[in-house]
Amino acid sequence: MSQLLEVSGISVAFDGFKAINNLSFSIGPAELRAIIGPNGAGKTTFMDIVTGKTRPDSGHVTWGERNVSLLRMSESRIAREGIGRKFQRPTVFEDQSVLDNLVMALRNDRGPFSVLRYRRSDGDLGRVRELATEIGLADQLNTRAGILSHGQKQWLEIGMLLAQEPRLLLVDEPAAGMTKAERDRTVDLLRRAAETRAVIVVEHDMDFVRKLGCKVTVLHEGSVLAEGSLDHVTKNQDVIDVYLGR
Repeated sequence: MSQLLEVSGISVAFDGFKAINNLSFSIGPAELRAIIGPNGAGKTTFMDIVTGKTRPDSGHVTWGERNVSLLRMSESRIAREGIGRKFQRPTVFEDQSVLDNLVMALRNDRGPFSVLRYRRSDGDLGRVRELATEIGLADQLNTRAGILSHGQKQWLEIGMLLAQEPRLLLVDEPAAGMTKAERDRTVDLLRRAAETRAVIVVEHDMDFVRKLGCKVTVLHEGSVLAEGSLDHVTKNQDVIDVYLGR
């Protein structure tokens, strides 16, 4: 199976500190992957490079069936290519309803005249209702986003990213601050999303990672330390020494 994203030998240093050190990583077009590792392992920098926020000093990042280089693209172009990122803290329009948040996120023409002339179509509303059902907020469409629970805001932001029809979704610590029931529901949401796109989840909660039931990549000092099932990597002595033993 061809890879959707291929990262080859990337390195980047900040003030002499190598945040990423000859890192190689790949993921298929419909795959769920968890990335774990201690603080400072390079997880955030890795996502910054994939989304164009940080440029590596060396290496290659290729994308899609045409193997185009992401390193030649701006952040906005990379987003249009179909790479969506969710940061740890949810960012939604709190004064707007769930419905309005999802409508604003739909993948429509963003030109200035198109935006001014935009009117909600039945198709758009139908798509929003599908998304609301997928993220578990179908009965909250008219609720103001600011009064949702922390977990519901996380789901809404994931829904807003899904509205843009990404081919790759990067999700940073989605379980943080959630109740057990919310974490379980988030596992289901991410697993369903990965049936039709690539999903990379950066997470510290090992119970959450176990429930994802996916391949795990362990980063340490900017490199891949181990890769495989969670059971496989947690038996790796190097992983125990640098991460799990802490």
